[in-house]
Amino acid sequence: MAKLTKAQREWKPNTPKKLRSTKMMFASVVLMLEAFVALFLGLALFGIHDKNPLYLVVAGVLAVLLVLACGVVRKAWGIAFGWFLQLVLIAGGFWEVSMFIVGVLFTAAWWYAIYGGAKIDRENVARAQAQAQWDAEHTEQA
Repeated sequence: MAKLTKAQREWKPNTPKKLRSTKMMFASVVLMLEAFVALFLGLALFGIHDKNPLYLVVAGVLAVLLVLACGVVRKAWGIAFGWFLQLVLIAGGFWEVSMFIVGVLFTAAWWYAIYGGAKIDRENVARAQAQAQWDAEHTEQA
C-alpha cells in the first residue's frame, strides 16, 4: 500500500478545498522565466566578452537567486526581494543593451503577477464566501 500524504490522511468528505494563491503562482512563473533569461544573458555575455567565465558565474548566481525567490515570495519580504531582483535584471542592460527592454517587460509582468494576482485572489475569496453562504442557506431548507 502506498504511503498517504498528510493532506490525504486528514481529508474528510465535504472538506472544502484550500484556495491556492494565484498571486504566488504568477509570481513564481515570472521568477522562473527570469532565471532562464539570466542564464541566457550570462551565455551571451560570455560569448561576446572574450569568454570571461565571470559572466557565467554571475548569471548562475542570479539565476539561483531568482529560483530561490520563488520559495520566499509568500513572505512579505519576499515580494520586496522580487522587486530588487527586477532591478538587477534591468541593470543587466549596462552590459547588454537589449536587457533594458527585456528587464522592463519582465518587471511589467512581475507587477501584474503581484497586483493582478492579488485582485484575482480577492475575487476567489469573495466567490468562496458567497458559495459557502449559499450552501448554508440551501442545506438548512433540505
